[in-house]
Amino acid sequence: MKVIQNPEQMQQLALQWRAQGQLVGFVPTMGYLHEGHLSLFRIARQAIGPKGQLVISIFVNPTQFGPNEDYDRYPRDLQRDLDLCQKEGVDVVFTPSVHDMYPPDYSTYVVEEQLSQSMEGRSRPTHFRGVTTIVAKLFQLVLPTHTVFGAKDYQQAKIVQRMIRDLHFPIQFILGPTVREPDGLAMSSRNTYLTPQQRQSALCLWRSIQRAKEAVRAHPEGIPAETLRKELTDFIHSHPETRLDYIAFFDPETLQPHSIVRPGTHMALAVFVGSTRLIDNDRLE
Repeated sequence: MKVIQNPEQMQQLALQWRAQGQLVGFVPTMGYLHEGHLSLFRIARQAIGPKGQLVISIFVNPTQFGPNEDYDRYPRDLQRDLDLCQKEGVDVVFTPSVHDMYPPDYSTYVVEEQLSQSMEGRSRPTHFRGVTTIVAKLFQLVLPTHTVFGAKDYQQAKIVQRMIRDLHFPIQFILGPTVREPDGLAMSSRNTYLTPQQRQSALCLWRSIQRAKEAVRAHPEGIPAETLRKELTDFIHSHPETRLDYIAFFDPETLQPHSIVRPGTHMALAVFVGSTRLIDNDRLE
């Protein structure tokens, strides 16, 4: 397994692979890897085959964090991550520095203007500009034929998929399923912030989705979104140290909001548990 820090070196290797006609699978991460990340590595490997090149990037991207968010304390453990990548059969780990990716006079950004306006985009106004910019830059450096993103960050995945289409990146996009703990909590590097009591309160996200699924199954003709949102808001706030950011019901492709929630509607929510902001989503079927 190679570990590459220099962007030009990464791109030169990628150009060699392209000249040789090799398949290249790519999973961008911010590190502090968990089973959710590893599942995406396996999906990418399956897509490109044993002879393809599997590239993982580890980069905590400052431009997708807001001014009062957790960039400085975001968990980092590069050696642990490299050991996990080695065990998973990763071919190259790309670990650029912030200075390499954003020199002092950096001034070019990639902005998606439709899917990014709601949910996470409304709560974190500069977040998706940072995501699309760094992903576009990484695509240019790794030159993948396939990329895998996780469904846990559903809005992000749909925005990257749209960017690939709109900017004509010659990349096959693959959406990997959310990986959960045995009790249903979606795996996230930020789960490490939670105290034992907060960890129990965090289950309200998945349990809210389960409640919404039960409601939709009981009322297949549809439920007013505001009625369901009010019920779930009360349920979330019944848990200690929780504060709701949003609950959204929307079309899974266009991300347009649904005023009536029916089978097939997608649900996403963001909840602060203590000072930790967690997200989750799923199809209501």
